[in-house]
Amino acid sequence: MVATALTIAGSDSGGGAGIQADLKTFSALGVYGASVLTAVTAQNTVAVSDVHPIPDAMVAAQIAAVLGDIRVDAIKIGMLGDASLIETVAGALADFRGPVVLDPVMVAKSGARLLPDAARAALIAHLLPCADLLTPNLPEAAALLGCAEAMDDREMQHQGARLREMGAGAVLMKGGHGRCETCTDWLIGDEVIRLDAPRIATRNTHGTGCTLSSAIAAGLAQGQTLPKAVEAAHGWLHRAILSADRLDIGHGHGPVHHFHEVWP
Repeated sequence: MVATALTIAGSDSGGGAGIQADLKTFSALGVYGASVLTAVTAQNTVAVSDVHPIPDAMVAAQIAAVLGDIRVDAIKIGMLGDASLIETVAGALADFRGPVVLDPVMVAKSGARLLPDAARAALIAHLLPCADLLTPNLPEAAALLGCAEAMDDREMQHQGARLREMGAGAVLMKGGHGRCETCTDWLIGDEVIRLDAPRIATRNTHGTGCTLSSAIAAGLAQGQTLPKAVEAAHGWLHRAILSADRLDIGHGHGPVHHFHEVWP
């Protein structure tokens, strides 16, 4: 039987991030994708111009409809608009026993804030304990911890360990916001794994966080161990970024090439 994954996230009308990136990733990696929409954004490669939240009851109804009919092997959680929705999603997933990847979407590539500061405590209290893996970038990790951004490998590992102590099963500290020629991520779990990749000179990195977390969820849905799923997703995303300039989409931060192994 084909592996299945569910994404709970917002819509990106430009197609590069959010639900659209998640479903493209699932498909590219051979996983059937189901989706629960949490918000509709008016968005392109340049900016997020408007956000319309989906009512909590409708989000809960979508989750119940999917889980009540479709076998879901893994779940990826992305954009959640406020504390009330965070609590709603946590409650709706209370009986789910598969792996959960939580991408704490807080700021868009354009700089638009997607999660109010007041929702930080709810995310920590209600969703971190549900997450088998938390995937923050450096600004998101700092925001969750209420501290300055990590400046080196030691601080990244320390912040990842602190986030794990707050309830996450494991933490992937993403180094994409760093400035070194090598981009380093750290998986902080039962074992500590360093993942390096050469930094790619491109502005077409829209949706990298969504894409990475959904690629990991796809691997977990297929039965991979967490380290294997993270390592495979890390390499696949690197190739998607390498191919991003071939797409030439929009006038700002274009998307990565989710189907770089298929076309062109």
